[in-house]
Amino acid sequence: MVLGIKPTEVPIGLRPTYLHLFIVGWISQLIFGVSHWMFPRASKEHPRGTEWLGWLAFWCLNAGLLLRAVAEPMNPAATEGWTLVTSGLLQLIAGIAYVAHIWPRIRER
Repeated sequence: MVLGIKPTEVPIGLRPTYLHLFIVGWISQLIFGVSHWMFPRASKEHPRGTEWLGWLAFWCLNAGLLLRAVAEPMNPAATEGWTLVTSGLLQLIAGIAYVAHIWPRIRER
């Protein structure tokens, strides 16, 4: 049960979207936010690293999730549609941007 909604209460056509928004959306943003806050500071001038990469990851992830949330319920069988491909590419760009953003803050003990 997520957010008080049982999986059986979600219409069958919305279940993949529902799970994707929960797993990729909520969990990824939780991981991004906690790691962004908890990793050591990059430098005194830029303690959180390259700011624009963090924002790029944020906006691409959310745009990809929103696009998928709109496109997938319209035609769940058409996984090769341009909207789902664009959604996946935006989410991929978000992941790569976030790794590039956080990587300089990873240090050995």
